Amino acid sequence: MTNLNGKVAVVTGGARGMGASHAKRFVNDGASVVITDILEEKGSELAKELGEKALFIQHDVSKTEDWKKVIQETEDTFGPISILVNNAGIAILNEIKDMTEEDYMKVIQVNQLSVFLGMKAVLPSMQSAGSGSIINIASISAIRSMNEGVAYDAAKGAINAMTKTAAVEFAKYNIRVNAILPGFVETEMDAGLDPEYLNFILKATPMNRRAQPEEVSSLVSYLASDDCQFQTAGEFIIDGGLTKRY
Repeated sequence: MTNLNGKVAVVTGGARGMGASHAKRFVNDGASVVITDILEEKGSELAKELGEKALFIQHDVSKTEDWKKVIQETEDTFGPISILVNNAGIAILNEIKDMTEEDYMKVIQVNQLSVFLGMKAVLPSMQSAGSGSIINIASISAIRSMNEGVAYDAAKGAINAMTKTAAVEFAKYNIRVNAILPGFVETEMDAGLDPEYLNFILKATPMNRRAQPEEVSSLVSYLASDDCQFQTAGEFIIDGGLTKRY
C-alpha cells in the first residue's frame, strides 16, 4: 500500500467508475480526498461511505468559477492541495461526417479544456503545499485511434501534449505532471460499447480482458506518492498490451 498520509487530493469525475476507484484508493492510502462531479447523489453517497477524510463538491469541470469554488472549499476543509487527478470525461462516438459542432465542442470542453483549467487553478494551492502531483487521465486514443470518435481522440491527444508542457513549466515549483493512458477499463463508460467491437478488442488484447478500475488506481496512487519524486512528463500506458498488437 502506498503512503499518502497528510496529502490532500482532488479527483474530478469521481462519483463513479475510475474516479470513484481513485478516490477510494487515496483514502485507503491515507490521503484526504475531494470528489468532484456533476452527479450530486452518487458523489455524496461515495463521500459519506469514505467518511471524514472525504468531501463531495458538485463541479462543472469546464467552468472557471467552479474550479475556484473547488480549490477554495478544499483548502478550507483539508488545507492546500497536493494531488490533482483530472479524470472527468465523456464520450460522443460519432464519425466526422455525423459529428455536430455542438457535440464536438462539448467533448473538448469536458475532456480537454477541463484539464487546462484544473492545472491552472490548482497551481497556487500546490505552491502553498510546497509540492504536488498532477495526474491527467488520457487514453490510448491519444496515440492510436480506437474508433472512439474524432472529438474524443482529439481531446485525449491534447491532454497528452498539455501534460508535457505543464511538466516542464511546473518543475520549478516541485510539481510533477504525468499522464496515464488506459486501454479499455470495465466501467460504465465502456458498458455501452458495441458487443462485436468489444469482442474484437478483447481478442486483440494479449491479456484477453479489460482492466479493472482498481488496477489503474494503483498506478495513480504511485504517481501521487513520494516514491515517484523524479518522474514527470511521463505517459504511462496501461492497456494489457493492446497497442503493441492493434
